[in-house]
Amino acid sequence: MQAYERLITYAKVSTGSVEDASTTPSTRRQFDLANLLADELKQLGARDVFVDEHCYVYAKLPATKGLENKTPVGFLAHVDTIPDFSGENVQPRVIENYDGGDIVLGDSGRVLRPADFQHLKEMVGKTLVVTDGTTVLGADDKAGVAEIMTMAERLLASDMPHGTVCIGFCPDEEIGHGAELMDLDRLGAELAYTLDGGGLGEIEYENFNAAGAEVVFHGFNVHPGSSKDTMINASLVAMEFNSMLPSGDTPRDTEGYEGFFHLTDMEGDVETAKTRYIIRDHDAGKFAARCSTMEHIAKLLNAKYGAGTVELTIKEQYRNMIEQIRQRFEVVEKATKAAERCGLEAKPVPIRGGTDGAALSFRGLPCPNLPTASYGHHGPYEHAVAEDMERMVDWCLAIVEEFAK
Repeated sequence: MQAYERLITYAKVSTGSVEDASTTPSTRRQFDLANLLADELKQLGARDVFVDEHCYVYAKLPATKGLENKTPVGFLAHVDTIPDFSGENVQPRVIENYDGGDIVLGDSGRVLRPADFQHLKEMVGKTLVVTDGTTVLGADDKAGVAEIMTMAERLLASDMPHGTVCIGFCPDEEIGHGAELMDLDRLGAELAYTLDGGGLGEIEYENFNAAGAEVVFHGFNVHPGSSKDTMINASLVAMEFNSMLPSGDTPRDTEGYEGFFHLTDMEGDVETAKTRYIIRDHDAGKFAARCSTMEHIAKLLNAKYGAGTVELTIKEQYRNMIEQIRQRFEVVEKATKAAERCGLEAKPVPIRGGTDGAALSFRGLPCPNLPTASYGHHGPYEHAVAEDMERMVDWCLAIVEEFAK
């Protein structure tokens, strides 16, 4: 079976996660796909197949004789789809021999246009899998799941020498909990790769250092007619705080390795105001400086308006996995060599966000991210490229060969 055919099957299984759930998985429906994958893995001949109570799927492809001592390598993906756009009743559509033009997405009124997605100009003649415009496709990350499953099928059906290959699928990645409860001992990998989004050839092993900041402003509300040198308007102080941040350091104005401050929401009146930010930077030193900048602004405003006017709380969210990847950089080197063998150029791309691989790396499993040849994630324009998904399967198999050397 080809990877895109598996994607179509998996896409039709609703697996949306939800925010603020008190359980893992956040939705029981994620078990529908997890159990389907476990059954399929058993049929393919995988060993130690297991679905735990938190919806994590584990399996092993045992090493061929004589290669039992080679480094066990893992391939990971997530089964859930985003909570903020429908993943119910997904109706994938296959477009063969794409002509390079606009694609009308069913009766939704939406159109997938090369003008909006520049990479489509390079996909002429290929086979695309698209939505009907009313749901996500679920290629994030069922394309990754499909590629790993197809790799497993081909490896188990071949006589290719290989060390132990470890497979893991997790729930709730889209709400930030994908790596939290993965049992790394049961997984059994020493080095691993997530397959989760991105264009063919990309390899990601640097992500943002990240923190969230909450700023509470306490005002002093008196009658505006007699408030000279007395009133402190909490909402105006909040605006003043924001104005003291570097004006060009926003998501809109930055790219690549450039960090930012991002005001995510605000509320308030004269008496009390509250703002929330996310702070991001790839460079650890610059990240620390960004946090210090916020602390300095709070200090200045408290000196101006009185102690306690500004309460700043900064909480670290995740760190740049390069700190851990650098210690076992062969995980990148082997993927790069494998790409070359497949006729691909492995292009390092910094992640302007987080990844399960970052959390896993800091738990002791160095884990860069590989692409899935799918695009337009988190919305109705999501699509995957069948031929490039097959090349991702080839890349994964070549990585397994590199670890068998």
